[in-house]
Amino acid sequence: MSMMVNPSLYPDDIDVLAGALFTWCAERSIKLKSQEGLSAANIAIDLYDAGYQTQDRLLGALHDHEFH
Repeated sequence: MSMMVNPSLYPDDIDVLAGALFTWCAERSIKLKSQEGLSAANIAIDLYDAGYQTQDRLLGALHDHEFH
């Protein structure tokens, strides 16, 4: 199984990802460096790569995602 590597992210991409992730974590009182926060970060990157590339769309997709 080959591992896909994300192309380089630009500062605006990081701003979108960080903004949505920080908001999502704050709403749930989750520390970003916790296991749940890191899991959410990975999911946020996957969602961003899937086309949710504005902060509002990404945050909405995180809200809709089933976390286990």
